[in-house]
Amino acid sequence: MNLDLLTYAGNAANLSAIEGGGRHELVRGDICDAELVASLLRTRQPRAVVHFAAESHVDRSIVSPGEFIRTNVQGTFVLIEETRKYWSGLGDAERARFRFLHVSTDEVYGTLGPEDTAFCETTAYAPNSPYAASKASSDHLVRAYHHTFGLPVLTTNCSNNYGPFQFPEKLIPLMILNALEGKPLPVYGDGKNVRDWLFVEDHCAAIRTVLERGRVGETYNIGGNSERANLEVVTAICNLVDEVRPGTGVAPRRELIRFVEDRPGHDRRYAIDASKIMRELDWRPAEQFESGLRKTVRWYVDNVDWVNSVRTGAYRDWITRNYAERTAL
Repeated sequence: MNLDLLTYAGNAANLSAIEGGGRHELVRGDICDAELVASLLRTRQPRAVVHFAAESHVDRSIVSPGEFIRTNVQGTFVLIEETRKYWSGLGDAERARFRFLHVSTDEVYGTLGPEDTAFCETTAYAPNSPYAASKASSDHLVRAYHHTFGLPVLTTNCSNNYGPFQFPEKLIPLMILNALEGKPLPVYGDGKNVRDWLFVEDHCAAIRTVLERGRVGETYNIGGNSERANLEVVTAICNLVDEVRPGTGVAPRRELIRFVEDRPGHDRRYAIDASKIMRELDWRPAEQFESGLRKTVRWYVDNVDWVNSVRTGAYRDWITRNYAERTAL
C-alpha cells in the first residue's frame, strides 16, 4: 500500500508496470494527516512501514524551507507516532516481526575535505542546509522512538541516487535533457563538488536487504562506491549524449557547460563508507557508475513522452528561477 501526496515530483504513471494483479494499492494522501495514517494502518494492517516520503531537493529547501520542516519533520513524527500506536496493539508475535524502516541521506553528516575519511554510521551529524537539517531531525525522532518506546526501527543513509524516472530538477536528468536539447548546462561554482553516486536499483536492493535482515535499532549507510566531481559527471553525460544522439548540430555537448554562481552552503564533498552493510548483510552495489549512467541516459532518450508529461509550467518556472537568473562566472 503506497501512500503518496503526489506533489510536483510525483507521477502515478510511474507505477503503471505494477497496476492490476491486486498486489499494489496507491492512496493519495499526506503523511501529516494523522487520521488518514491511523485509518490506513488499522485497515491495511501492514507488517512493515518503509518511510521514503520526503522533500529532497536542496535548492528548493533554500527557497522554501518551511515545506521541508512540515514534510520531513512533522510528517515523520505523525507517521512514526501513529505507527507506534498501531504496533502497540499487535499481538506479541506480530510486534516482534514488525519493522519501521526510515530512509535518510548522507547529507545529515555535513561536508568532507578532500582527504577526510568517508562517512560511517557513527559520524557526528552536522547538517548544512535546511533539507539536511530536516532529515537529521527525522533521523533523531526515529532513534528516539526506538530507545523510548521499543519500536523496532531501521535507518538507512544513502548517497546521491540516479537512474530512470528521476524528476528532472536533479543534476543528472537535468543535464541529460539539456544536452539533448542543446541548452546550456549550468554547473555550480567550479564544478569540483564531489558526490558518491548510487544507482537507484542498487538502493532498492539495499533497502529490501536491510528490511529483511537488518538488526533492529541499527543504521546502515548505503553508497555506490562511485565518488565523482560534478564537472566530471556532466562531462561524462555530454560524451554519452554525443554518442547516442550524434549529428544534431550541437555536438560536442561539453561546449554547452556554463559555470554559474554557487548555491548557498554548498557542501564540498560527500563519501559513504558502506562496509557495515557489506559485512553484516552481504549487500554491495551491482552497478558501476559508467554502466549505470549509460543506462540512465538511454532511458531518458527513449522516454520522451514521460519527460514531456512531467515538465509542467511550475517546473519550467522553477528552472528559470534557480538557474537562468544565476550570475555566470
